[in-house]
Amino acid sequence: MNQEYINNPGEEMFILLAPLDWGLGHATRCIPLIYSLQKYRATVILAGEGPVAALLKQEFPHLQILPLKGYRIRYAPGKKSFLLKILSQLPKIQSSIYQENKWLNDITRTLPLHGIISDNRLGLHSNKLPSVYITHQLKIETGLGWINKFAQLLHYKFINQFTECWVPDLPGKSGSLGGNLSHPINPPRIPVKYLGSLSRFKTQKSAKKYDLLVLLSGPEPQRTIFEKLLLGQVTGMPDRIAFVRGLPGERVKRGDQDNVTFFNHLPAAELNALIDVSALVIARAGYSTIMDLAALQKKAILVPTPGQGEQEYLARYMHAGGFFYTCNQDNFLLKQVLSDAALFSFAPLPIQHGAQDKVVYDWLMSLRKRKVVQ
Repeated sequence: MNQEYINNPGEEMFILLAPLDWGLGHATRCIPLIYSLQKYRATVILAGEGPVAALLKQEFPHLQILPLKGYRIRYAPGKKSFLLKILSQLPKIQSSIYQENKWLNDITRTLPLHGIISDNRLGLHSNKLPSVYITHQLKIETGLGWINKFAQLLHYKFINQFTECWVPDLPGKSGSLGGNLSHPINPPRIPVKYLGSLSRFKTQKSAKKYDLLVLLSGPEPQRTIFEKLLLGQVTGMPDRIAFVRGLPGERVKRGDQDNVTFFNHLPAAELNALIDVSALVIARAGYSTIMDLAALQKKAILVPTPGQGEQEYLARYMHAGGFFYTCNQDNFLLKQVLSDAALFSFAPLPIQHGAQDKVVYDWLMSLRKRKVVQ
């Protein structure tokens, strides 16, 4: 790949990148993309709020982070009311989409932007600038077939307002991480490009320090519900256990117990090292979490967020492929789950690192050519 032209310091490009605030996965999978953009001398401006902004600030303290209100979605405490809770928030989501589009139009009048990258923020597109939409869920999974079709049509209506769609997965459905989610029969109208597996982690093959690592993540109140459930079952266990609570920016740290060490949040390098020295991981079935675990070829137990159809699909897909052991949060008994997981095969997952570099490079080149024409 010829980088001479794109690395010309006199041709600086300014890119706005903003991930959705639906958990931390959208932000973490943007980290490799930010490094790819920087590799080709693009100046990245970030946008977000709350835990997302705190995580990005921790990883990239030198980058500007603009305040941008999130969708602030909350889950229902029970699986049966999950969909109703989401549906009740549709007016708020629609308002957030409208407001972020208005915010973007205002920002483009004051900042010399050349392109926009939105990770699942539906309103972050512009008719004046090339706008990329990142998603792994081209096929929507809610758990109800008729709602899936309507949701996909609505999703495509938003996606087709962007210039390109980037999918963090392998290009072929066979061996992909997202299965039907990232490889629908009918794709959007705009060009779809596959980034490969996006992860900030690399395997280090260190000596094991912890028998079990719990990675908590996702919107409230389910993050807290799952934390309390697990804490009630680890007391008295002989295993060495670590909890990463998924609370960036939280100052109050839970006190360590005899066999349990707590972290509110860890920077990428430290979390990479912690996962590497852990024999087994318990985590949600979030897509970014799956990409990180695949990168480290780590044995894991996936517990999908109750009622979240996407995670429930991914959990079934991973379990059927022999990649991860999965179980539901309902009636979760840690000792029984660990016993069952000990009998599971844990086949290695397919991964493809670095594929995003070419996609990012080609996109930046197209922006430069557009700039020259203008």
